[in-house]
Amino acid sequence: MPTGDSFWRDRRVFVTGCTGLVGSWTVKALLERGAHVIGLIRDQVHGSELVSTRMVDAIDVVHGSVADFSLLERALAEYEVQTVFHLAAQTIVGIADRCPLGTFETNIKGTWCLLEAARRCGTRPQVVVASSDKAYGDQARLPYTEDSPLDGRFPYDASKSCTDILALSYHHTYDLPVSVTRCGNFFGGGDLNWNRIVPGTIRSIIRGQRPVLRSDGSNLRDYFYVEEGAAAYLHLAERMACDPAVVGQAFNFSTETPTSVLDLVKLILKLMQSDLRPEIQASARHEIQHQYLAADKARRLLDWQPRFSLEDALRATIAWYRRFLEKELPQARVA
Repeated sequence: MPTGDSFWRDRRVFVTGCTGLVGSWTVKALLERGAHVIGLIRDQVHGSELVSTRMVDAIDVVHGSVADFSLLERALAEYEVQTVFHLAAQTIVGIADRCPLGTFETNIKGTWCLLEAARRCGTRPQVVVASSDKAYGDQARLPYTEDSPLDGRFPYDASKSCTDILALSYHHTYDLPVSVTRCGNFFGGGDLNWNRIVPGTIRSIIRGQRPVLRSDGSNLRDYFYVEEGAAAYLHLAERMACDPAVVGQAFNFSTETPTSVLDLVKLILKLMQSDLRPEIQASARHEIQHQYLAADKARRLLDWQPRFSLEDALRATIAWYRRFLEKELPQARVA
């Protein structure tokens, strides 16, 4: 079985959530390798990396919701899809708390619709399903391994636990070639959810404003660069095609360098040569104190290694937002 660019050349790949942070970078990686990409788009997202770089013009677009089973079945069958990256999700914890039904509709129903469409479409595509470290909930034993129970308690966490369980159930019940990824907090250029710590901090510093921490800053998290994540997803799909032993399993992807929120903000301030002091509000609810992953299984079974240090990834991310804010928000003077 070929790997690398030869594996992806002309391969028909369906990507849900392709206008999102991870989706945009995954599409970019696929196009660079010569894949035939079909993207599912619900809303026209201004500023999406997929749209702003005109990558959207290089893919086939299916318009609609991931919770529309008939649409998914038609798309997978008519495009004769060989690989699916299921990345569509409502990813903001605060929105999930305020609007749980919409989160469950997208994250849980969207997953079962996608899996059932893959089962029935006739091409038996391999499916990579993006879960999350949040699927583990709050565990006493750290770092989380793939053997840790899935115990999401709050709406977003619970939706990812369900996503995870549904995905693997389709492998065990119907022998659908499914694998699951569990990653930490993605960051990188193209994330326009400004209430997330990385883009929000960078934008505040560019505007000369103090960065705001909703927590007390002591929470430990995995921060995972989006370009690293896209490469890991493609690597997993390649391994699924040549090693049946990795199919039907979940894999943590992590640089295994847990970092506190406050230390992350301080590092961004240092890299941007800013003397601003963060404003610590300590008002966040439903926050797990410490949450980070072990990636030994991915290293052993997938021969996977991270490529970016946290500092290098943050430098690339800061450069992206300087360019973006200079172009999109001319009133913000970029240093």
